[in-house]
Amino acid sequence: MWFYLGKTPAASSSAAWIFLAMHGTYGFVWLLKDLAFPDPGWQQRATVLGGVNAFLMVLGPYWVFGWLIISGTADVHYPLPDNAWFALCISLCMMGCALMIAADAQKFFTLRLQRNLITDGVHRYVRHPNYLGEMMIYFALALMVWHWVPFLILAYVWLGIFYPNILCKEESMSRYPDWADYTKRSWLLIPGVF
Repeated sequence: MWFYLGKTPAASSSAAWIFLAMHGTYGFVWLLKDLAFPDPGWQQRATVLGGVNAFLMVLGPYWVFGWLIISGTADVHYPLPDNAWFALCISLCMMGCALMIAADAQKFFTLRLQRNLITDGVHRYVRHPNYLGEMMIYFALALMVWHWVPFLILAYVWLGIFYPNILCKEESMSRYPDWADYTKRSWLLIPGVF
């Protein structure tokens, strides 16, 4: 924002500030989650090449969202009045953060007591609520930008990274005896849809 401040009014627009608050606060929420109940998958040391790959393939493309708004590249014309659109995006982002945190906390504390299939709480109707929460967060950020590039990036991440990971988790969880019953009364990601 500082770099583009004198170059375009988009750098200090309400959309830019709201995007900064949503994405920045999500980052702090994720760090707080990692301190309070860390995911074992993120506790392994990464090589330099692995870190560069993670940034270039997943995290880096997400930064394009903010650049599109702040640089003025995305000439944003929302389908609703700005304030209504901002309220929608902020609400979706907050709900996604709450769902992701609740799912990860439930998984962390439940599995500390007993290694078993989690079929209650936020996992009652959705088998992967943590992924759903992440998707809600980044969908809200894409909506704030309202440009085709973030939706292309989301499609790449969701179909190329999230979906294969979800299928691996499904395969891993299928070893539990109550898996078949759980899948009959739950949804992969969105209750009643998918």
